[in-house]
Amino acid sequence: MEDKLEKLFSMMEEMKTGLGKKMEAGQEGTRENGTRISWTVFKTQFDVVSSTQGWADFVKASQRVSFLSGSAVEILLGILADKLTDLTTIEKALEYRFGDSHLTKFYRAELKTRRQKSGESLRVFAADVERLMSLSYAEYPFWMFRKV
Repeated sequence: MEDKLEKLFSMMEEMKTGLGKKMEAGQEGTRENGTRISWTVFKTQFDVVSSTQGWADFVKASQRVSFLSGSAVEILLGILADKLTDLTTIEKALEYRFGDSHLTKFYRAELKTRRQKSGESLRVFAADVERLMSLSYAEYPFWMFRKV
């Protein structure tokens, strides 16, 4: 099993060296200038790069793992060695740890119960409702909210 891990890590290092530093991911994601990005943004950028490069799922899994750094690497400890090349397993583990999908229910409940506070201007109230709508329904484009 250690041989497989060593082989996998050496392959990932070769790929990482060949590609340079296209992307880095820290705990949630880190750009080259050190600013953090959310898991969703990191995943989207990675999906664009992997699609453009025409990577197969095995390569995507290897690249995803090789881009991890910091505490994000610790997620690999919870994945069985034979699943380290399975893209779905890796993405589920990362989503579980760094994703924000669990907040959707919270934002929807807050949106449902949001009332204009006494003394609150209509502009401030509307801006907060818009913010809650975009957080609650992140899977929909923003322009759809304008029609509602």
